[in-house]
Amino acid sequence: MTEDILEPDLPIIDPHHHLWDRRAAMTGELPPPKHGFEAMLRMVPLYLFPELLADTTGGHNVIGTVYMECGAMYGQGGDAAFRPVGETEFVNGVAAMAASGTYGPSRACAGIVGHVDLTLGAAAKAVLDAHLAAGGGRFRGIRHAAASDPDPAVLGPLAHRPPGLYLDKAFREGFAQLAPLGLSLDAWLLEPQLGDLIDLARAFPDTTIVVDHVGTPLGIGAYAGRRSERFGVWRDNMAALAALPNVNVKLGGLAMVFPGFDSYMSEPPASSATLADEWRPYVAACIEAFGPRRCMFESNFPVDRRVAPTTSFGTLSKSSATAIPPRTRPPCSATPPEGSTGSISSLDPTQSPGETYALQGTEEGLGRTDRRRRAVRDRNHHGPRRAHPRL
Repeated sequence: MTEDILEPDLPIIDPHHHLWDRRAAMTGELPPPKHGFEAMLRMVPLYLFPELLADTTGGHNVIGTVYMECGAMYGQGGDAAFRPVGETEFVNGVAAMAASGTYGPSRACAGIVGHVDLTLGAAAKAVLDAHLAAGGGRFRGIRHAAASDPDPAVLGPLAHRPPGLYLDKAFREGFAQLAPLGLSLDAWLLEPQLGDLIDLARAFPDTTIVVDHVGTPLGIGAYAGRRSERFGVWRDNMAALAALPNVNVKLGGLAMVFPGFDSYMSEPPASSATLADEWRPYVAACIEAFGPRRCMFESNFPVDRRVAPTTSFGTLSKSSATAIPPRTRPPCSATPPEGSTGSISSLDPTQSPGETYALQGTEEGLGRTDRRRRAVRDRNHHGPRRAHPRL
């Protein structure tokens, strides 16, 4: 489906996308997929820089992106704890290609969010340091997903995590290593688990947390037909998270299978107007609770790409933003004063979310955030400098 581009000149930073090559797992004769997420993976076995470039140059003015870990290109051999560093090395190479200008002005993967097993406890710091070294100044934080449910039909191929991860003592010991390094946590968990994240955020008020995918409301498996019934519970928990100033939220991920919307894999694909109608209660509630400075639209490509292609998603995000009263409108552009969709997870963790967004509106701003990130790393590693100019 092709839709007209709404506000094609509006600068955008996409704060959440992936890159992967899963073709090796898709060879031979495969049985029919048993879960919608598995079906999506089979439809998009390859999504690397050329595919991302095609999407980011498809009509909207995407000036930069933030990469989100997905287990791609892990290193082989050696200490298993350090294998995720291979993903950061890979993505930093893609970022360097984009930064060369050879492929246009957009700065793909200008920020990198990797993975570290925080249940390593204090030993996680060494892995974080390795990511920082591999990231070329682009490494901003980690995601350690906690998505889990007693019903394996909810997560399907992703049903392998233990319950209560964010309450685990060893995890929290590893989590405590983030803030001193100026790093953040992207939290992916399911709506019934939001209480665990509230507890974590209260226990660590100095650590920036970004809730992925509006907290992932559920409408499949044991929750089929119950999404509307549980909306109030979801809204109350998101309001409790919003009351904590260290927590921010990404508006997206609703095109995944888990919420169980009618638009998922529909034929023909749903229009942006249809998607907006489905998603509006969740997007509006997040904006009302968190305010525009702590919300950001995410593409979640390529996971959401089949349901919300580039033109539809960009138009949906912009139309959703402009449908909100101006004083509470979420940042859909990369331009001050409302800021950008650049991830709080983040291109500049040394600033408040509002300042971070505003800085990301130009190439100069992106460069300034890189310099500030290096400055905080220098202070963490070497102590405060006697004289430090304002960057």
